[in-house]
Formats: sequence, structure tokens, C-alpha cells
Amino acid sequence: MGILNMTPDSFFDGGKNKNLEIALSNVKQMIDDGADIIDIGAYSSRPGAPLISSQEEIDRSVPIIKHIRAAYPNITLSIDTFRADVAEATVNAGVDIINDISGGSIDTNMFATVARLQVPYILMHMRGTPETMQSMTTYNDIVTDISTYFGKKISTLRSLGVKDIILDPGYGFSKTVDQNYELLKRVDEFQYLGLPILGGISRKSMIYKKLGITPQESLNATTALNTVLLERGVQILRVHDVKEAKELVHLFF
Repeated sequence: MGILNMTPDSFFDGGKNKNLEIALSNVKQMIDDGADIIDIGAYSSRPGAPLISSQEEIDRSVPIIKHIRAAYPNITLSIDTFRADVAEATVNAGVDIINDISGGSIDTNMFATVARLQVPYILMHMRGTPETMQSMTTYNDIVTDISTYFGKKISTLRSLGVKDIILDPGYGFSKTVDQNYELLKRVDEFQYLGLPILGGISRKSMIYKKLGITPQESLNATTALNTVLLERGVQILRVHDVKEAKELVHLFF
């Protein structure tokens, strides 16, 4: 899963896709490098990111979705949003998957919207909001607590008729650096839930803070941790650097 941020302020590549022509060029590069899914984000979830309206999020995302769908009709697209109205607008524009960092907790209409649209849903673990999440990092046992969270959410989604669910433990969201590494080492424990697992650790602070480097210097360490994810049975890697991740997948499979 290649990341396409249409935001001016994301932690690593904010402002990279400042117009449609550049964004489409970057999409072409990711597809040429072997991306199976393009994940489009129009709202930065980094701590302290400014609030934008649903309409602005739609205005940032729908034009590029339509252009990608016209140019690459067979590529799978996902939308990184926690808002039900944005999810619906982007699915109507051509998106295949809804990727919700909040697990339906910020917008209570999200689960019903996913059920009505009948599209796959990426259920991520996070507490609070992007503004408050890093003050909510106390767990009894991080894997057990997240498993309980997943179990309750999956039950609700199933009761509404949602068929296709992907789990994302939410690296970097409501977790300390040490908790992220415990979650990395134990991610295989979520396999008992019988659902695909997504791992998104690309260039995150769990890497660059631990090593005392910048996000721009974090590709090598990202590849190392993606190796751990694959070894522990993660099926989808969400990455900024598709070529390197695809080479890793080829070496494994």
C-alpha cells in the first residue's frame, strides 16, 4: 500500500503533492514500483495538525481520485479518513476501501456508512483524537487491550453487515515508543481473530526518535521493521517507499 498524502502538513511528505499533475506522477511511480493499493489521505493525523472541514477534505481528495481512476482503472484505492461523509464522497468518486484511523469512534456514522456502501474497512486502533491520543497510553497489557477493542468493534461491524475487515494495530497512535516495539514483536498474536493485518510503521517517530534521526533518514530502519512485520504474518505494508517494500516482499515470497 503506497501512501499518497494530499496534505500540506504531513510529518514526512507534506506538500509533496501540491497539484494534480505532481500527484499523478507520483501515483504512476508507485504503480510502476509495484504498489497494489494507493492510500489517499487529505487530512494530516500527526499530533497538533490543524483541523480542516469535511468539505476541504473532500475537495483535496475527490479530484485526484477521479484522475487516478481514469488513468489506472484497475488499481485499488483506499481513502484515509475518519469522517463518514468524506468516506461516502470518495467511494462515490471511485475509492474501494475505507481506512479509518479512529475505528469509528470519532464519527459515529462511519460504521453504518461502511455497511451501506459495502466496501472493505480498515479498522485501526487509536484512543482519543490525533490531538489527544498521546496522553492516552496506559494499558494493562497492550496486545490484550487492543484485542478486546478489536473484538468489540468487529462484533458491531458484523452485526451491521460489514463483510470485509482489515485490522491495523495503529503504530504511533496512543502508544509510547516502547509500546510500539512491544506491539511490533507481538503483532502475530492478532492472527487468532482470523482477519488480514496491516502494518504501518513507515518513517514513523517510533523509528526516528529511537535512532535520533529524521524521518528523511529512516528508510533503512523502516525496511528492517517491515521485515519483522512480514515475519510475523502481516499481509499489508503501508509505506512511503513502494520500490523498497516491494523488493522486500519479493525476497519473502
